[in-house]
Amino acid sequence: MAAEPVECSVTIEAAPEVVFPYLTDPARIVEWMGARATLNPKPGGIYRVELPVGFTARGEFLEVDPPRRVVFSWGWEHEGTLVAPGASTVEVDLEPVAGGTRVLLRHHKLGGESASQHRVGWLHYLERLRVAAGGGDPGPDPGPTVAESQSDVP
Repeated sequence: MAAEPVECSVTIEAAPEVVFPYLTDPARIVEWMGARATLNPKPGGIYRVELPVGFTARGEFLEVDPPRRVVFSWGWEHEGTLVAPGASTVEVDLEPVAGGTRVLLRHHKLGGESASQHRVGWLHYLERLRVAAGGGDPGPDPGPTVAESQSDVP
């Protein structure tokens, strides 16, 4: 039986059309996640985000449906990772709600410890997305905590 996906959500005080570029535009994504990004938001296009602590997430876009949905494969470039590049899948759905957008993120194909570590990381980054896409400044990305940096957490 497949493991349940990691599921996290956040509500942002902005329309989906405002939030969507924060998932697909390299200049926007680094406002809330990572130090550098290479993104080609079309099916088969690269998804690569370098986090400030030396980890790099890499995959490819599988589905891009502005301003409603983005799906990309995901994994880590460093050796010894529990999740190799492209080994898991991240789905992000944007739903208009009163006062803004509900962002629902589902990360599939993670098991055990990796799933709990990614949940912590995604909660951290979705809060930063909430601030950035809502018009605020989440400040420099501190990356994962010391405990998280020894794991496979985004």
